[in-house]
Amino acid sequence: MIQLLFSLLFVEVALVLLLLVKTPLRKLVMMGLDRAKRGRGPLILKTLGGTIFVVLVSTVYSMVEIQQRSTEFGAVSPTDQLLMARHLLEASLMGYSLFLGLISDRLHHYIRELRAMRKSMEAMKKQNRGFEDRKSGSSEESKALEEEIQTLRMKVKQLQSEAVLKERDV
Repeated sequence: MIQLLFSLLFVEVALVLLLLVKTPLRKLVMMGLDRAKRGRGPLILKTLGGTIFVVLVSTVYSMVEIQQRSTEFGAVSPTDQLLMARHLLEASLMGYSLFLGLISDRLHHYIRELRAMRKSMEAMKKQNRGFEDRKSGSSEESKALEEEIQTLRMKVKQLQSEAVLKERDV
């Protein structure tokens, strides 16, 4: 069981490292975790986590029993020392694997959320640029219209003055 726990621990450490560092493998790991969290995946992972937790509690209980026996008799037998060391190693490996499983789950969640936030922020930036372009375009249009109005006012004044002069002549 210790070899299985060590291999599980190394796989989880590799998974966490791949999630922490942005590499092409990260995208692959994210896709794999996305697929694992669909369908029956969460149920299976919760069952495995619960089983490991129950075995962890059992191992800790065995360690407490060994400790009570050693205090009862005053001396610790070599067999109890060996069992205690083995239970301690198993308990620590199970605890670390549960902790790293939780860390990898949260990292996956936060990376997905970060990706979604970046996409929405890019969409908002594009929308903001569109509004700014419209504003600058409308301000340019309004300037052009104001200039046209000014030229038309000048022409109206000229025509009025010409009309006044023609009336005087007639």
